[in-house]
Amino acid sequence: MRILLTGSTGFIGGAIARALLAQGHELVCPVRDPSRMPPAARCIAVRTDFSQVPSADWWLPHLSEVDAVVNAVGILREGPGQTFESLHHLAPAELFLACAQAGVRCVIQISALGADAQAQSRYHRSKRAADEVLRGLPLRGAVVQPSLVFAPQGASSALFMGLATAPVLLLPGGGRMPVQPVHLDDVVAGVLGLLADPPPTVETIAFVGPRPVALREYLDELRVQLGLGAPAFQGPMPSGLFLAAARVAGRIPGSSLDEETAGMLLRGNAASPERFTLLLGRSPRASERFLDRGEGEAMRAHAVLDWAAPALRLALAFLWLWTAAVSFGLYPVHDSYALLARVGLHGATAKVALYGAALLDLVLGLLTLTAPVRWRWWIWPAQLALVAGYTLLITVFLPEQWLHPYGPISKNLPIMAAIALLWGLEPRRR
Repeated sequence: MRILLTGSTGFIGGAIARALLAQGHELVCPVRDPSRMPPAARCIAVRTDFSQVPSADWWLPHLSEVDAVVNAVGILREGPGQTFESLHHLAPAELFLACAQAGVRCVIQISALGADAQAQSRYHRSKRAADEVLRGLPLRGAVVQPSLVFAPQGASSALFMGLATAPVLLLPGGGRMPVQPVHLDDVVAGVLGLLADPPPTVETIAFVGPRPVALREYLDELRVQLGLGAPAFQGPMPSGLFLAAARVAGRIPGSSLDEETAGMLLRGNAASPERFTLLLGRSPRASERFLDRGEGEAMRAHAVLDWAAPALRLALAFLWLWTAAVSFGLYPVHDSYALLARVGLHGATAKVALYGAALLDLVLGLLTLTAPVRWRWWIWPAQLALVAGYTLLITVFLPEQWLHPYGPISKNLPIMAAIALLWGLEPRRR
């Protein structure tokens, strides 16, 4: 078949594209940047910007000889120039109208579980608006509504695996909200089944796992598969505090958690698996079997680093900023000058050394928090050199500090190890 697939560079769309090409189908892939498409003889890239809402008339020439359309465009959070209304509602609606005019044999809309009359988030409401357009057209096909989609390479899956590896976890509502995760392989298999045998009219099908589980139970299942055994300590968190934390997380670039996604999680996410099971011809994979044997061990380090690396970065930023504040005057300045005198610095030289070092600490703290990725390759070795320099100076001039019961110098060793770890995790500069 010749299939027009939108969202082919995304998480779900990319998996569908690989499966369709493996079956020998020919793809037409509307994408913003054709260079992101992997080379494939049976894949035609069409430069398309959904944020500009291409009209039905624009779509019609691209639907020539197309047998089926799969719309897998979706964003979890809005960004510059990318809105839920444009990408989830208006642009797909125009595509669906063009499909009806062109007589496309089958149209499949990848929506989301929760895109219903009770939807509150803009994500769900925009998906539902496009779903309603498709349901109102004389077409064959389906509105596919996946629950939480799991695959080791998925961003949301990485979030849940990171949560599962945390030693202590506070969950809103005690983690009792129902979820019904579905494996990406089952989602792809369901789409392939619909393309092979489309429903006579547009049918809405929940793509879900075999049973709903509480969020805390799902995290325990992932924890076992990651090789961590016993459940982590889990306690309740007030929903208001969770939403406030999500608002803060929403300001972090690349974060999959913000106030809207937090609200979607609080609502829960479950449905009957009966129709999906019939479509697959078997039961969907259960969440306690999402990771194959041996796969969990390899994923555990990645899952831990997903939360440990940002935590280390924040801790180091606090260390530098607090050291700067202490040097600027929280610690008695005359005591600082007395320490510098033992190193051989007096008068104006000591003043320059004290406040110059404090300013350098302040700059390093701010850069640790805010520097773009391309700069961070130089920030970590600068920090290592500075901590090593401080350690060497104190060792030479104030060696008794090594015997201090609070370990002010010996603590530099794990600090340098943490900096080296973060440096090693940075992508290599080209």
